[in-house]
Amino acid sequence: MDRREFVKSAGIMAAIGSLDLSDMAHASSSADKIISVTNTQSNFEREPLLRPFGFKGGYLTELWQIASQLQSSSGITKIGIATQSVLYGDADLFTLHSEAGGNALMYVLANKALDLVRQNPFRTPIELLEKILPQIIAEGKKITGKGDLNINFIYNALVSVDNAAWLVYAEENKHHTFDAMIPQYYKHALSHRNEKIAIMYQIPYGMPMGELVSAANKGYFVFKIKTGSPGTQEEMLRADMERLTLIHNTLKDLRTDHTADGNMIYTMDANARYDKKETLQKYLDHAKRIGAFDRILLYEEPLNEKNEENVSDLGIRVGADESAHDEASAIKRLDLGYNVLVLKGIAKTLSMSVKLAKLAADRNVPCMCADLTVNPILVDWHKNLAAHLAPFPVINMGLMETNGDMNYTNWDVMTNYHPASNASWFQRRNGVFELNKDFYNRSGGIFEPSGHYDGMFKTR
Repeated sequence: MDRREFVKSAGIMAAIGSLDLSDMAHASSSADKIISVTNTQSNFEREPLLRPFGFKGGYLTELWQIASQLQSSSGITKIGIATQSVLYGDADLFTLHSEAGGNALMYVLANKALDLVRQNPFRTPIELLEKILPQIIAEGKKITGKGDLNINFIYNALVSVDNAAWLVYAEENKHHTFDAMIPQYYKHALSHRNEKIAIMYQIPYGMPMGELVSAANKGYFVFKIKTGSPGTQEEMLRADMERLTLIHNTLKDLRTDHTADGNMIYTMDANARYDKKETLQKYLDHAKRIGAFDRILLYEEPLNEKNEENVSDLGIRVGADESAHDEASAIKRLDLGYNVLVLKGIAKTLSMSVKLAKLAADRNVPCMCADLTVNPILVDWHKNLAAHLAPFPVINMGLMETNGDMNYTNWDVMTNYHPASNASWFQRRNGVFELNKDFYNRSGGIFEPSGHYDGMFKTR
């Protein structure tokens, strides 16, 4: 079955009824053109990983790259891309299907979103997201048969559509940079221009320690440790503590020029695998015993989203990621002592990330950008977000994760799809991205066409 037949057999071109609209007073202004999308298409590619990639107690072996094309009534045609991660979006759903089966469900939902885009004129992508989100949630539950479908599965399915909408919006309104296309109401949150972005080097389950030493020798100095190992809570905690000891013993005597004391910095990410704060405290107590605690810059999403224990007394920065899926849920987390918002424009849409960035700026809460093992072009979509956020405390520069280069089998080939892969700011240098005037003038190349992704729609 080819992709076109797959889409047809899945029934994703069926018409969808109208939606009740939410309050979108701040999402657009009268200066923005009303945009009508008349034609849409989608396509996908399956990209294998070098080795099983573990987090949330599960493993991925491939990631689907989705391309969505929108054409407006004025003839403007743009392509948005996305990387799907069903394990990130809904770990319980991931276990219910084959890996390809879960990806197929998310792809079906992305095409449902394209149907809705054709039915809903909009002024900004943020307004469009607010218009279509309620019905996309309903469609997602119907398609998956899962009444408690995680909202992050929904957002992940919308990324390619949202990115395409931003490109159409920018062209329609003659915005030629990332700075220019951010609506006025949100601009203050994304008004910075970092000269450097620290790259978080991810340590998944099972990574050999020799690779950490090699990374440190290349200049990486922020190491992101995947916690929440497979097994029961007791087995998880034991494995996580043993893993931290191994990592700390490997890195503790290595030095960097990027920190005031010369020490490497650690972050952790449990992807909500810890059920209780008490269990997390045991992990942190272990970190203190082995001398690793003072090196922890932050801990991302340690607790299950349903856990409402206050974390303000843990003595570390605690970031809300999966649990911060809209402004209301982010505020709830902040009220529980979380003091960092983890933005994932490449997983939860740029539109939602812009809204969360504003909330964080209004509350003087730092933000960082976490990866979804995305492709090279999406790295620069995310780099734009990280570049315009306020510098992260302690390191005084932007902070983002990107790990595709260490996980994709065909990373070098995928790099050639990027229209600016030869630019200096595309390269990793001494553990950072160095941003210059050219980066900001070209917005990381996100407005420039990619021959590869354009070619996916030449033979319809």
